[in-house]
Amino acid sequence: MANGGPVEHGYPHLETVRAAVTALYKRLSYDTVHMFATSVAPADVAFCDTDDLYLGAQRVSRELVRHFRLPDARMIISFREMGHAANVELTAGPEYFIELNDRFRTHRRDIGAALAHEVMHVWLHRLGLSFPGTRDNEILTDTATTYLGAGWLLLDAYREDAASSQKLGYLTPEEFGYVLAKRSLVFGEDPSTWFTSAQAYTAYTRGMTRARRDERQPPLTAAGWAGRRRYAQDRRHAQDRPVPRPAADTGYAFTPDGGGPLRVSFPCPTCYQRIRVPVRGRVRARCGLCRTVLECDT
Repeated sequence: MANGGPVEHGYPHLETVRAAVTALYKRLSYDTVHMFATSVAPADVAFCDTDDLYLGAQRVSRELVRHFRLPDARMIISFREMGHAANVELTAGPEYFIELNDRFRTHRRDIGAALAHEVMHVWLHRLGLSFPGTRDNEILTDTATTYLGAGWLLLDAYREDAASSQKLGYLTPEEFGYVLAKRSLVFGEDPSTWFTSAQAYTAYTRGMTRARRDERQPPLTAAGWAGRRRYAQDRRHAQDRPVPRPAADTGYAFTPDGGGPLRVSFPCPTCYQRIRVPVRGRVRARCGLCRTVLECDT
């Protein structure tokens, strides 16, 4: 939890974020992911200063448990001084003990954000989905929370000005905005009206710009002129060599097909699963993982 200190910006964890989205689709399936097409509603996790601290925290945790469809899970909330925003004890259940930072006693509107991350830890624990290493596993948790409909709370908890700052979670504000934009493009849901933080809205718009860029990479037909020109050059190099070389820093790579026609592989702009299609001009490809239909010019 950044509290008054510098907030990291940009996309330093983008590769792990994309791997987390792929892992969600692989572990859950397309149909299960689409069960989370509706986000947690702001009214359901609202917390005002007049609410009882413990009863209010329990109410919000129950709403998050309901949203993530956790059967027979009960969250026991307590508060104490700690360096992190929150911590959860991952056991066999059905009761899970969540500790929240004492700071939330007076910053109650962000309790939902902290609880969303911890409830997702429980959800992933029950699912048996994790990444090796604490850092990558926390990025997986933030990504899953956001992609499955509760992460807008984490982004909305980001506030920064000349005198102070606050950010929850391990992703940067722009990375939260990126995952939220990816979700918005898949489900047609616009979370921008829910933000109470102006900085969160700015991070979301920047994330959307980055997410849109994924849809304009060659060999997709929506790619821009510069990308198409570079793709054509790389394709010529691949066709002229017995062993085609990968096109560095582009996302796509050319490979021979056992003596057959040249093929190109590239990441799906929705779930990042790699797709492999023949190099033969206009091709319509369908991602087998997220079912996105892609118009390509190979």
